[in-house]
Amino acid sequence: MDIYKLQQLLKQEEGPKLDFKARLCLSTESEKKELTKDVIAMANSRGGRGYIVFGIEDKTKRILGIDPTDFREEQIQQIIYNRCDPPVPVSVDFIDMEGKQIAVLTVYRSSHQPHQMMQNGAFFIRRGSTTDTARRSEIANLFQENGLMTYETVIMRHASQDELDNGLIKDYFMSLNVISDNISSILLEAMGIIGRKNDGETYHPTVGGLLLFGKSPQLFLPHSYIKVIKGEDVRLFHGNILKLLDECSNYLEEIIKDPDYPVGAVGEAVANALVHRDYLDISRGITVTINDRNIEVSNPGALIAGNSVYKYIKENNPDRRNPWLYQRLLTLDAKKRFMKSGIGLMRMKKAFTGIGEVKFLNIGSQNLFKVIMPK
Repeated sequence: MDIYKLQQLLKQEEGPKLDFKARLCLSTESEKKELTKDVIAMANSRGGRGYIVFGIEDKTKRILGIDPTDFREEQIQQIIYNRCDPPVPVSVDFIDMEGKQIAVLTVYRSSHQPHQMMQNGAFFIRRGSTTDTARRSEIANLFQENGLMTYETVIMRHASQDELDNGLIKDYFMSLNVISDNISSILLEAMGIIGRKNDGETYHPTVGGLLLFGKSPQLFLPHSYIKVIKGEDVRLFHGNILKLLDECSNYLEEIIKDPDYPVGAVGEAVANALVHRDYLDISRGITVTINDRNIEVSNPGALIAGNSVYKYIKENNPDRRNPWLYQRLLTLDAKKRFMKSGIGLMRMKKAFTGIGEVKFLNIGSQNLFKVIMPK
């Protein structure tokens, strides 16, 4: 950290990775917890390093300065280490500005998310410029993004095994060279399609089992739909993932009349959305909006931690939010539409050569990923 970097920070507004504070007080346990909470929230939020700048009035950016004797790096590290699990690496730098000392606490990017407060077990995130307690879905998403849980294999205890299409399951196992008229529950459980909490209990479908093989997944996962909007016409699509993709792709081919338009690239955007969306976000489904200027595919689920749009375009095998789904769709989809998932964004760009620019928007604050294709 130097004066030039600090000047750049002062030009920015507070956000998930930047906070301005007038002073630091660590005389009480409550004040120590408050500092730890802010550090945890920054470490748990998407993005790179975070910065808490002390000695700056947050609203006006007026330089107040601090007393450097209040900022012993070893003490701050110890406070965080004793209250945060796992600990978050931090450092403290002092910069002279207008004859006053400014302290910058750098919160380094963490590879051990999620972090929680040891005393009460709470998880915190930054919601805009505010530190807030993470909601249940946000905590689950943190665990999933960092490989500590797989949401697709969560057991849906209120759904029965009868909700699964045995014909689809049989076809799937035939593609794996497992030929049987009656696939055993043990094999289905081993593949993550069904599960049970304890031995002797009834089997139930998993989330992934319903999404891939469910007769009517939306009865239990109502947010797993696709909505296509074209002017006043709104069409909803329901069913398992392959049915959604087939019916939506066919509909897009029907309503996009231009024979020279790369409709296949739009279908590829929908396929990417289905396999990469955040199924923990129960507030909305995938939306395709068609107007005179462009076609927009809006997907609940910003790119997961460690990915950026640039990296995702260049990387042939990027990190995936739903690896269980992706691996099974590779085998299940006879049309092989997921075989090249990961280089799909580059193919979309090339498909619109001579038509216009394809835009990819990764909106972490809204947990959205959008593909905007010109018309």
